[in-house]
Amino acid sequence: MLINPLDKDALREQFRTAKPFPHLVVDNFLEPSFLKEVVAAYPRFDRAWSDAQGTRDAFNALNEKLKVQISDSERFPEPVKRLHDALSSDGFLESLSYITGIENLQNDPAMRGGGMHLTGPRGRLDVHIDFNYSKELQMHRRLNILVYLNEEWEDDWGGAVELWDTDVKNCVVSAKPILNRCVLFETSDISFHGVEPVTCPPNKARISFAGYYYTPEAPQNWDGEHHTTVFKARPDEALRDFVWGNVDRIGRAAYRKLQQGRRLVNMLRGR
Repeated sequence: MLINPLDKDALREQFRTAKPFPHLVVDNFLEPSFLKEVVAAYPRFDRAWSDAQGTRDAFNALNEKLKVQISDSERFPEPVKRLHDALSSDGFLESLSYITGIENLQNDPAMRGGGMHLTGPRGRLDVHIDFNYSKELQMHRRLNILVYLNEEWEDDWGGAVELWDTDVKNCVVSAKPILNRCVLFETSDISFHGVEPVTCPPNKARISFAGYYYTPEAPQNWDGEHHTTVFKARPDEALRDFVWGNVDRIGRAAYRKLQQGRRLVNMLRGR
């Protein structure tokens, strides 16, 4: 067993009642000897960052900074590939469906946005909600799973995953990325989350494995609108509030125009 046994009934109740939106924080997630293999398979951040320069693996923008993301499962080291397979297995998907109440869950074979994540010192990920629909898969995004692989992590190194209320006024949950912790949460239009700025020493990095799950069916109460990732500023980030407020407004307006144009083209084609 690569994943330790789960108390599915207890987790189902925790997920259902969690605030600010359905989620779980599960410690001691992976079997210890397998965990050691996965941790050892990750590269040092400085090497990964150097190798990623000039590729889509390197993120160094305003909203997502000093992060390496390896999503191609063909490039995963063998232990990481086994972790990916375990999180994508029929048995684990059935357990997730029981725990979350979301039926017909499927993984993304291309791991868009998922896979091996490494964030270096001074890295960050702003508060956001994720895109809610994959045109490539023609499915709705429903769950995020994060497995943390940091053998050493001090409280003052930041890097906690934060779950925020609907208005992004209060951080309700702050979970440190400690070794063998798994965080699972529902992806929705209120699931605002981000990563506390990373302040670890230069020779350290925040490492994790991420996976996302989808369903062909839309979630209940879906408003019918597809959207990309939407960023929001924390209450103490006035400049980012100005930037992301305008980006969100302009981006949504452009997206609506694009959708209107597509509908018009399809109508003219008689579709």
